[in-house]
Amino acid sequence: MKAARSDTCYLFKVNLKSARRIWRTIALRGDQTLDDLHEAIFGAFDRDDPHLYSFYFPKAPSRRPQSGRAPKEYTAPPMFDDTDPFGDEDRFNASEATIDGLRLKEGQRFEYLFDFGDSWWHEVVVEMMGPTGPDVRYGVIEKRGASPPQYEDVDE
Repeated sequence: MKAARSDTCYLFKVNLKSARRIWRTIALRGDQTLDDLHEAIFGAFDRDDPHLYSFYFPKAPSRRPQSGRAPKEYTAPPMFDDTDPFGDEDRFNASEATIDGLRLKEGQRFEYLFDFGDSWWHEVVVEMMGPTGPDVRYGVIEKRGASPPQYEDVDE
């Protein structure tokens, strides 16, 4: 059963953590998922080779002290193709997590990691939340800075 269409629009500002001057503004409806946000970021930064990804709420483990509550991780659907042999994975499927269901607040920050090998870290900020409507544009609505190439051009 498909969830009802949300009446809330979310505006996200996504910047590269290694180059904060490079950012994108993305608008999504609340009934869309974190997987939809991943797809928007993927396109917004001109990537063409898909890789695994995760969203971390509030921040990634490498950014927090070891004590305290671990961040919640929402990850790419292929990570759930095989069952965990130890049964102790504490991850959630990004394709099942609606934006509305996350109970986000304006100003809230979280992290997005694309490509676990090359580690493209992004900071995501909830810039604004408001009503949807016929005049609301969705997807990438603003860009600042050129996207760096997904892979370094290494001359041999």
